[in-house]
Amino acid sequence: MSAGSALLLPPLAAGPSSLWRLGSGYLNSFPKDKHYKALNTAVHQEGPIGLGTVVAYNWKTGNVVKRFKGHEREVTKVSCVHKSDQFFSASRDRTVMMWDLHGSVQPRQHFSGHAMVVTGVAVSPDSSQLCTGSRDNSLLLWDVGTGQCVERAAVSRNLVTHLCWVPREPYVLQTSEDKTIRLWDSRGLQVAHQFPTKQHIQTYCEASEDGHMCISCSSGFGGEGCEATLWDLRQTRNRIREYKGHFQTVASCVFLPRALALMPVVATSSHDCRVKIWNRDTGACLSTLSLDGSGPLTSLAVGDTRSLLCASFSRGIHLLRVDHGPGLELREVAAF
Repeated sequence: MSAGSALLLPPLAAGPSSLWRLGSGYLNSFPKDKHYKALNTAVHQEGPIGLGTVVAYNWKTGNVVKRFKGHEREVTKVSCVHKSDQFFSASRDRTVMMWDLHGSVQPRQHFSGHAMVVTGVAVSPDSSQLCTGSRDNSLLLWDVGTGQCVERAAVSRNLVTHLCWVPREPYVLQTSEDKTIRLWDSRGLQVAHQFPTKQHIQTYCEASEDGHMCISCSSGFGGEGCEATLWDLRQTRNRIREYKGHFQTVASCVFLPRALALMPVVATSSHDCRVKIWNRDTGACLSTLSLDGSGPLTSLAVGDTRSLLCASFSRGIHLLRVDHGPGLELREVAAF
C-alpha cells in the first residue's frame, strides 16, 4: 500500500471482521458495531492503491472489499458516523469527505474550509455535526446535512493533532502541538476548559464510553515524556493517573472493554514498537508486547472482547490477542 492511502473494512457474512487503513496509523470504530474498525497506516505496500484512496479490507482475511477515491493527497484521519455506515476522511489536500460504506464509491459530501492539512475529525453523538481541526490553528464546526460551516474558532499556535467527541456530551476533546489538551463546547465553539500544559506535544486523545474520563498521549524520547495521562472530565477535571514505561512517543491509547479483564484497563502503543496494557486505576503495567521489526506503532483499536488491532509503519496491521492466565498476556496472532 502506498503512503497516504487508507483501508476500510466492512463486515462479511461470516461475522465480525472489518477494518480501515489510512495514512498515519490511526484506528477508529463504527460506534454502532464494535466490529467495524478504522486504521491509517503509512509506508506499508499492499498493492496498487492510489494516493488519497480509502480501501475497505476484511481485517481477518486481508481481502480488499471496496475502494473509495476522491482526495488529491494523503489521507490523515477517518471518523465514523454513529449508528450508520457513513464515515468521514480527512486529507492533506485540506478537505474532508463523507462516504457511505455500502453506497457509491464517490463521496456524498465535501467539506472545504481549512488552509492547511486536516489533522482531526470528530462526529457528534447525534451525527448532525462534524468538527474538524487543522495545522492552520483552527477548528471548524459543520452541519453534516448541508455541508456548511456553522462555526469557526482559532487559537494561536494551536496545531491540532487529534479530535475526539465526548459521548453523550456537546464537548470535543482536542490535543495540540502546543502541549495542551483543550475541551471545546460545540455550542458556539468556545474553549470550555484547558487542562494543565504538559511537557511534551500531545499526540492523541480518547474519551471513555461513559464520558467521565479521557486519556491523552505524549511525545518524547529516551523515556522522557512518553506517557499517557488519565484525566477527569467531570467537575474537577483533574489529572487522575499517569502511565509511564514507554521509551518513545506514545501515539495511541484506548479504553478496553470491561469484558476483557476483571478490572478497568487501558492500552497504549508507542514508537518504541511496544503495546502495553495498564490497570486504569492503579497505573500498574499488566502486560507488554514488543513487535520487533514493526517500526513505530501508530494506532490501536479494539477488535472484540479478546482482540486488539495495532497499526505499524513497517508491517501494516497486527492482530493481537489478550489471553487470561495468572495475569494478562498479550500476543500477536497475525499481521497483514
